[in-house]
Amino acid sequence: MPHMPEAGKPPRMPTPDELRITSLVPLLEPFFRGSMVRDLMPEPLREAMETHGLTPRHGAVLPQLLAGKPLTVGEIARRLHVSLPTASELVGALSRAGIVERAEDPTNRRRILVSLSEDYRPPLEAFVARRTEPLLRALDGLSPGERAGFLAGLTAWVREVQS
Repeated sequence: MPHMPEAGKPPRMPTPDELRITSLVPLLEPFFRGSMVRDLMPEPLREAMETHGLTPRHGAVLPQLLAGKPLTVGEIARRLHVSLPTASELVGALSRAGIVERAEDPTNRRRILVSLSEDYRPPLEAFVARRTEPLLRALDGLSPGERAGFLAGLTAWVREVQS
C-alpha cells in the first residue's frame, strides 16, 4: 500500500508489522557512524577523503568502480539514483583528489570514462571487504528469494529517500 502524504493531513502511524521493520532502522546507526567508518578505512584512502573534504556521498561512487570496467558519469548517476549534475560534481571532486581518473572514451570521444586510480584500488578493496562483512554474513543466511526481496526493499527505500 503506497504511503503518499496528503497535503494538510498528518502522516499515518505505521502498522504493527511496519513498526517491527522501522524499529530496526535506528539499530543500524553505529554502522553509519563516521568514527566507525574512518576506523575501518585504510590510511591512504582516509587521508585523501579528509584532506579533500570528501563525504560519504563521494565514497558511494567508489565501490561502483571496483568491478574494473570504467563507467560514464551517466552510468554512475543511474547506479546511485542521483542526477547527472550531482554525479558529475562527485566525480570531479574525486578526480581532483586523485582517487579516480577521467579519460576520453576511445569509441566515442564525446564521452568521458571514469575509473578508479590504481593507487587507490588496494586500499578501497580492503575497506570494502571490512565494511561489508556484517552485510555479507547476513546475506549468507538468506535464500535467493529473500535476497531479491531485500534488494527490492532497499532500492525502493533509497528511491523514496532521494526523491
